[in-house]
Amino acid sequence: MDRDFIGVMDSGVGGISVLREMTALMPQEDFHYFGDSLHAPYGTRTTEDVRALVFDIVDKFLKDGAKAIAIACNTATSAAVASLRRAYPRLPLVGIEPAIKPASIEHPGENILVMATPMTIREDKFQKLLSKYKDNANIIPLSCPGLMEYVEAGSIDSSDVENFLRNLLEPYTDDRVQAVVLGCTHYPFVLPVIKRVLGEGVSVYDGGAGTARQLRRMLKATGLLRTEADTMGRVTFSNSDPSPERIELCERLFRL
Repeated sequence: MDRDFIGVMDSGVGGISVLREMTALMPQEDFHYFGDSLHAPYGTRTTEDVRALVFDIVDKFLKDGAKAIAIACNTATSAAVASLRRAYPRLPLVGIEPAIKPASIEHPGENILVMATPMTIREDKFQKLLSKYKDNANIIPLSCPGLMEYVEAGSIDSSDVENFLRNLLEPYTDDRVQAVVLGCTHYPFVLPVIKRVLGEGVSVYDGGAGTARQLRRMLKATGLLRTEADTMGRVTFSNSDPSPERIELCERLFRL
């Protein structure tokens, strides 16, 4: 593996939605994406379990020569990013959190649905974020156990996932929410179905683009950002489930 790469990890294939933002913003960089599909979903595990899994992945990235790390998973960020920053204070490290701030600023006093995993919602990090902006808008957390599994199975526009989302989102249809925050990096892959259910007029927010911009700022500040205009970086994929079908799904989602 090339050294001086950026390591990007997720509980499975969802973080590829963030990886796409990063490669668009920093096409000269080399990225190595690791999905932990063997241990997915993270959202129903304990905080301690997720933290241990994330540390193992980050340690492997660093051993292989990563110059920066992106935790492209809301659940993993909630569970581990503070501990990682204490363990590696000089490492350029970014996590991701639900984009509640921009949604609440742009929809003051309106109904904002935050779709996330059970663990993301119960963690202190999310509760503090919710408390910070709860006076701006009516923020409605919605636990979505089972949704990321459809993406892990490559079922992103099937009748099964549409039926699942219609049942899950039925209380929020008929213009009852004005914005939706995608609080899991898997969820952008089913965004067309979410919009069919909630209506095309609903505003959608996710944290991928902001995470990519923050990573670029960190790399520039530490002198690690590649700026050669004539150089194109490489993207490689690996997974704790190393089956050819899993890697093919990663590449297919990346190309979407």
